[in-house]
Amino acid sequence: MTIETERYRIGRDTFSDHRIEVPLDRSGKLAGNISVFAREVVRDGQEKAPRLVFFQGGPGSPAPRPAPVGGWVDWLLNHYRVILFDQRGTGASSPIDSAIVTAQGDSAAQADYLACFRADAIIDDAEQLRQELQGDKPWHVLGQSFGGFINTAYLSRAPYGLASVMITAGLPSVSKHADETYRLTWASTKARNEEMFRSFPGLHDRVWDVAVHLENSDERLVTGERLTPARLRMLGLVLGYSYGPQTLRFLFEDPFTVIKGEKKLNSRFLLQVSDRLSFAQNPIYGVLHESIYSGTAGGPTSWSAHRMRNEFPDHALPGTEQSPHETEKAAQQAGAQFFFSGEHVFPWQMSDDPSLAPMAEAANLVAERSFPRLYNTEVLNENTVPASGWVFWDDMFVPASLSLETAAQIRGFKPFLTNDYHHDGLRADGPKLLERMHSWNMQQRSGHA
Repeated sequence: MTIETERYRIGRDTFSDHRIEVPLDRSGKLAGNISVFAREVVRDGQEKAPRLVFFQGGPGSPAPRPAPVGGWVDWLLNHYRVILFDQRGTGASSPIDSAIVTAQGDSAAQADYLACFRADAIIDDAEQLRQELQGDKPWHVLGQSFGGFINTAYLSRAPYGLASVMITAGLPSVSKHADETYRLTWASTKARNEEMFRSFPGLHDRVWDVAVHLENSDERLVTGERLTPARLRMLGLVLGYSYGPQTLRFLFEDPFTVIKGEKKLNSRFLLQVSDRLSFAQNPIYGVLHESIYSGTAGGPTSWSAHRMRNEFPDHALPGTEQSPHETEKAAQQAGAQFFFSGEHVFPWQMSDDPSLAPMAEAANLVAERSFPRLYNTEVLNENTVPASGWVFWDDMFVPASLSLETAAQIRGFKPFLTNDYHHDGLRADGPKLLERMHSWNMQQRSGHA
C-alpha cells in the first residue's frame, strides 16, 4: 500500500490531502481499484493530538470543505487532528455519476458496481487509511446521520480500530427492516408539515395553488424535465432541518408571474426548486439511499418508503389508488391537507430525474437485492469502546425510538436525548454537543486505563 500526500497551509492550520488506492470490491468479484481521498487538518499546537475521522451524512455526500473554518470543525481542531473523509464515490474519492455507472455494462453489472459503495466498504477503506497513517493505533471517529450508521457498523466490524465513537442524529436500527423506519418517518413528516402550516397560515393555500397549476401546466425545471405535483412534494426534505419550515415559507411567497395573460411559475422559483430536487450532485443518495437500511432484517428493501406511503392515506398522491381524490384540484376543493414528503426516495423518481434515469433499472435491481448483515449484535453487546451520541427526539429522518433501542444494545453506549434540535443539531450547536460527548468518552477511557 502507498499513500500520496499534498500539504499546504491556510491560516493557522496545516492541511494534508491524502490519497490511497483501494480495491473496488474486496470480495474479488469485481476487479480494479478506486482512489479514496481524505483531508487531514491540524491546528498549530495540536501536532501530537490524537486523530479523529469525521464521517459525513448522506449517503453520497462528500466531507465538508470548511472555508472559513468555524463552528464544530473549529472545536474539533482544538482537540484533535481532524480527518475529513470523502466516502468512496463522493467528493474526490472516485466520485460516481450516471456516465460512470452505465459504463460498467448492462443493468446487472451496474447494480453490482453500485453495491460496492455501501458502509461495509467505506469502513474497510477507513481501516486501510488508518494503517497507512498510524499503523495499529486506533483513532477516534465522529459520525453525523449516515456517518453515525457507519460508526455503528464500525463498532461491530472493526472495534480494534476505534479509540472512541461520537454520533449525532445517526443511530440506526440494527435489527429491524426498513419498513419499520419508514413507518415512523412518514408519521413524523406529517407532524412536521402540520407544525409548519400552523406557523405560516397563508402557506398552505399557496402550495396547493402551485400543485394544481402543475397538474395542468407544463412547467420545466432547469434540468429539463417537467415539474410534477409528485416531485413538488419532495421539497419537504428540508423540513428535517431546523430552518426547513421557513425555507419553504420564503420559497412559496411569490411563485407566479403572468406573461401575456398566462399564469406561469417564475424563473426564480423554478431555479430554486431545480436546485433542491435534482440529485445531479449526489446520485448515490438517490440510487443507494434505501440500501443503508439493508443488512438489518432479512430480505431487500423493495422501495420501502414508496410501499409504506400506502399505509398513510394523508400522504397519498391524488390520482393514485390510495387517494380518494382523482386530481389535485379535487383534493384542494375537498379541503384535503397538502403534505410534503420527507427523506423518502421513490422508484418513479429514478426515471423522472435526468441525473438518475440512466441508472433507473440498476436502482431497481439494488432495491430488490438482499445485502449481507452490516451489524454484529453480539459484538455490540460486548462493546468496550467508549461511545456516546446525541438522539434528537424530533428528528424527522432518524427515529429516536429506534435510536434508543440501538443504544441499549451497545454495551456502555451513552445516549444524550433532547428535543432542542432537529436533524441538523451538529450544525446548529456543534461545540456544545461535541463537548458533552468528548467529555463522557474521555472519562470512560480514563476508567478503562
